Amino acid sequence: MEPNEQTLEKLTVAAEMLKAIAHPMRISIVSYLEGDKKLTVTEIYERLGIEQSATSHHLGILKSKGVLASSREGKNTYYFLKHSGLSGILKCVESCQCHN
Repeated sequence: MEPNEQTLEKLTVAAEMLKAIAHPMRISIVSYLEGDKKLTVTEIYERLGIEQSATSHHLGILKSKGVLASSREGKNTYYFLKHSGLSGILKCVESCQCHN
């Protein structure tokens, strides 16, 4: 059975979100934001141990694909998971890893 146009659009969005997450640094960012946490760019790049510009690049990708959202509070912009269920994806992948 062929998916209808609306279903296909939803699947395409889901695939784009998964592609956006599929990078070691972006997986780390998503894991830092689990549990409804909100972090600034500074807090995230300090945890990742990479340059602020690289962190901003990864955050931009995650935000453009609907994985993250942000809110401004004073001088700070806080990033958070747009959908709390995304952290379940990481838990699933972790539980499926083969251990030799």
